[in-house]
Amino acid sequence: MTRSNSYQASGAILAFISFLTLTALACTRSDVPVPAVMGLAAEAAAPEPSEAAPEATQTVEPVPTVAEPTAAPTEVQNPEPLVSPTYPPTPTLEVEGSTETILYRARAGDVLRSVALRFGVLPSDVIDSDGQLPAQNELLTPGQILFVPRRLGPTGPADELIPDSELVYSPHAVEFDTQAFVASQGGFLREYKEIVARRSVNGAEVVALAARDNSVNPRLLLALIEYHSGWVSDPTRPTGDDLKYPLGHETPDAQGLYRQLTWLANELGTGYYGWRAGTLTELVFPDNSIVRLAPGLNAGTIGLQYYFSLRGSGRIWAEAVSSVGFIETYRRLFGDPFDYTHPLYEAGVQQPELILPFFEGRIWALTGGPHGAWERESAWAALDFAPSSVEPGCVKSEEWVLAAAPGVVARTGVGVVVLDLDGDGNEQTGWNLLYLHVSNKQVKEGDFMETGDLIGRPSCEGGIASGSHLHFARKYNGEWILADGPLPFNLSGWVAQAGLKPYQGALIKGDEVVLACSCASRQTNISR
Repeated sequence: MTRSNSYQASGAILAFISFLTLTALACTRSDVPVPAVMGLAAEAAAPEPSEAAPEATQTVEPVPTVAEPTAAPTEVQNPEPLVSPTYPPTPTLEVEGSTETILYRARAGDVLRSVALRFGVLPSDVIDSDGQLPAQNELLTPGQILFVPRRLGPTGPADELIPDSELVYSPHAVEFDTQAFVASQGGFLREYKEIVARRSVNGAEVVALAARDNSVNPRLLLALIEYHSGWVSDPTRPTGDDLKYPLGHETPDAQGLYRQLTWLANELGTGYYGWRAGTLTELVFPDNSIVRLAPGLNAGTIGLQYYFSLRGSGRIWAEAVSSVGFIETYRRLFGDPFDYTHPLYEAGVQQPELILPFFEGRIWALTGGPHGAWERESAWAALDFAPSSVEPGCVKSEEWVLAAAPGVVARTGVGVVVLDLDGDGNEQTGWNLLYLHVSNKQVKEGDFMETGDLIGRPSCEGGIASGSHLHFARKYNGEWILADGPLPFNLSGWVAQAGLKPYQGALIKGDEVVLACSCASRQTNISR
């Protein structure tokens, strides 16, 4: 594809930029009650047609749900000052007089700051054999030996349950056929139907859809469905609340399997990405008891431990996260989860060069700093940009969203384009860019894009938004990449920095700072 020279030539800076009325907002928020709708951009998330499961002997009426976003716009009126979370001034749970040293082998995705937070020490307390530790927020070399003083008191169980690659939708799950597996098990899930994106889909399609949208491993979702309801293997048709809430999360806005899985994926992500970032170090249970997480665990296991902490305290939780708890259900279905281990971060991985995804010289606004990539706020991997406009709301924009790097279009849908930068067409492998709220798309699946090619117009399509904008996020090997992390979002030299809350923060380039705000004031203006 080639971009239009007429659009490229229209890059003059707007004369009255101070009168911008940009009101496009971010797409999800964890502190907003979820309306009776489903899934950010679920319109775009309709699964691809697939072979139907064998004919069921019993007709099951679809569950009457409608897939729409669970998003709500923020109401920020002025940019918040750029304030970032800081390291605690003192270690937590310090055990006085302890001089024992723990040997820790760095995992893929670890950074020094997060490791220190997990162990309740300061980064300066951690050493390695040659004293060559990187900066606090740079990736450690997988397998690097670290020496950490023991400062923590009692912690929770240290049994590893799954590798990280079995929580995220990783390369090892690309060839997994959800439809064929569900059909082979003969359970009620094979007969289940639900209305998603205004079409009837079967149970396997619902699982595949939730896995793809949230980038959560479909094997893990199936194992959790089986653990809670038996739907994968038990053909008995459930009734009442057992049909409405197959995972047992009984809230009116979470009826039906898709909504249940969307909630589940968000909670798994809260644990997983919280451990990655070092912001989650302990669990607070429904009875207000607290357990400090074992510092040597991996993010995938922490995702499960966090999720099950929402389901019960004490013995119930301990059994679920033990080596004979939930993981036994997983093994019965799929075998040893560690057989599917795939390294998510190779040594030396870097973000490819990306441009700001709009024409040079055009003024846009940073309307959302780091916030949830897809569903609520479990992974602060996305940024929001809005074009200039003289009218507020979801108005038709004459601006174009551009390819930020060369790649192949892996998927399109209502409001959605996924650009695969390694060219294999799989969004579970390598670097992928998620474009959300894109209308008038100029691309189709399989198209090769050069940097700067036209993708579409910013809009409100594919989710709830109060104004036309672009929601932009990255994945690597199926993991959402935090916008302010060891591989920060870098767009034309503008580097993302998170704030204290989702949607706050900034883009920084040298001495220049562009603050994020839905108000789209002069402080939010950005161009390349």
